Amino acid sequence: MTETSGYDGRTFRRETERVVNEIAQGLRTLDAGVGWFSGLAPTRQREVLQEVAGYAMQARITAADGRAGVTQSGVKPTANPSVMICTDPPRYGFADLPAAEHVKAFRVLVSAFAIADTRRRETYCEGACVHAWHNLPAATEQP
Repeated sequence: MTETSGYDGRTFRRETERVVNEIAQGLRTLDAGVGWFSGLAPTRQREVLQEVAGYAMQARITAADGRAGVTQSGVKPTANPSVMICTDPPRYGFADLPAAEHVKAFRVLVSAFAIADTRRRETYCEGACVHAWHNLPAATEQP
């Protein structure tokens, strides 16, 4: 999926929310999400990184979540985004990284978010969740 010039900021944020939560809930693979992310313009990639960092903060990501996320992401533990997410508390300046590191940052952030958000769905939201983003319909995976 590539970006079109008709996107407004709100539509784009909703799309980002959908893609990231589909990855977190296993409805879309991380690689498919990376394909979507890679098709975005660099400015949009920075916006996505800022947005996903916000999701991670809301999910109360921990350094342990960061370490587990790095393992799932396939990114080397010594890469800048990996080091940032594993600090206690995690650092969130992913959008400020060089553009060459944005894909790695996306992989790490989304993977760590998925771990923290899964914990929240299984504890705080179990059985009575009204968060729309925790109740996505199962769908055929999209690119």
